[in-house]
Amino acid sequence: MDKRTLIDDLRIKHDQSKRAMNFILDAVKRENRAFTASERQIFDKRADEVEAINERIDELQTQVDADDASADMAKRFAPAASTHEQRTSSMTTSARITSEPQVYSQDSRKTSWFLDSYAVAKNNDPVARERLQRNARQVADIQRQEGRALSTTNGNAGEFVPPLWLESEFIRLARSKRVTADLVGPRPLPAGTDVINLPRVATGTATAPQTTQNTAIQQTDMTTTSIGSSVITIAGGQVVSLQLAEQSPLNIDTVILGDLAADLAVKVNAQVLSGSGATGNATGLLTLAGTGSVSWTGTDGATFQAAVLKAIGQVYTSTFEAPDSLVLAPRRAVWLMAAKDLQGRPLLVPADNGPVNSMGVLAPKLNTEGPIGRFCGLDVYIDSGIPVNLGAGTDEDRAIVLRSSEIYLWEGIPKFEVFPQSYAQNLSLFARAYEYMSFQAGRYPGAIQVLSGSGFKTTNTL
Repeated sequence: MDKRTLIDDLRIKHDQSKRAMNFILDAVKRENRAFTASERQIFDKRADEVEAINERIDELQTQVDADDASADMAKRFAPAASTHEQRTSSMTTSARITSEPQVYSQDSRKTSWFLDSYAVAKNNDPVARERLQRNARQVADIQRQEGRALSTTNGNAGEFVPPLWLESEFIRLARSKRVTADLVGPRPLPAGTDVINLPRVATGTATAPQTTQNTAIQQTDMTTTSIGSSVITIAGGQVVSLQLAEQSPLNIDTVILGDLAADLAVKVNAQVLSGSGATGNATGLLTLAGTGSVSWTGTDGATFQAAVLKAIGQVYTSTFEAPDSLVLAPRRAVWLMAAKDLQGRPLLVPADNGPVNSMGVLAPKLNTEGPIGRFCGLDVYIDSGIPVNLGAGTDEDRAIVLRSSEIYLWEGIPKFEVFPQSYAQNLSLFARAYEYMSFQAGRYPGAIQVLSGSGFKTTNTL
């Protein structure tokens, strides 16, 4: 392995360690507390790794610079060579590419990650393999420069990494269709496990006034337990004719792989919201036992406001912490924008109007990735993944008040693969996409309050 490749690999490890450190720091700052003993141990270990990696990178970079200087000197004082020799030498010795076009682009018909993956799987095509490997290096370089969370390490020994446009497309589509999943996470999924266990305090210690001097003080032993969440797999595939892959005027990568990525995003969000908890499924926010519940049977904004305030109070009572988010189905969010209080004033006032004594404000611009405004001190999110067929009449949606930091979502890197096996007799290929995830909302179920009732019926919408 050459020195530049070693430096690239070290930079990837450096970024991974820095992300782990920032994750711990963010949690400490967000919860306004000191490091726990385990957090301090992990943080210090990662800090030592970063320092050692920086030293090694500096050492290797010094060697690379010296090699480049030697090559330039040798070239300057070497005897004149033929044009062919010069061209060959520049390709094999001291050439240094500072930038190059992306191997795969979204609308290109000259190169296709889909077809190159097929060519390598079919007959180990060396030209296609070289393009795939060059794409992997390009993706790694840009990820390092932009601090992206996606990684090259999960696809076929890091060789068949999806092109950068596909990762960008996955991110864009994911954010527009997995609002709650992005609100509560994700965290990197640990490798080599099928269950993630989190410790939990069952009963705590205790203190009490000392009755008199030199008498025994209160002593109550803590008891602990743990809760586990299984690692589940979300997967899907598509059989594609070879004629379509080779002859279509469209880039088949865009059509098939992009659509599989979009549906992965939808299904992950569905698990977070409504996973059944049965085999192969996570337990979602709406199905978790022990969450708080608030009934809303009104039809006006004032009673909805009262229900949300009650849910906020129940989070405080259960966790002694404040909730931060209100998640609504699109139809409920739009209804809330039109709702009025008992004096006929809008409950949500556009921030541009300089609201006075308002319980909620709308952001200057609606969006699908972040909060659209605030209501009762909570950030308001619109998530189209909230079901609208709940309740006895199968015509109700739900609202969720929650403290997002108490909820954990772990995700692996989405993987995309192409196989000719078992379909060769039909001149077909099989495109596959999958990812691993684990979801745990049960550490403090009281941090989640689900609002339900007849007020959420279809008849009470715009």
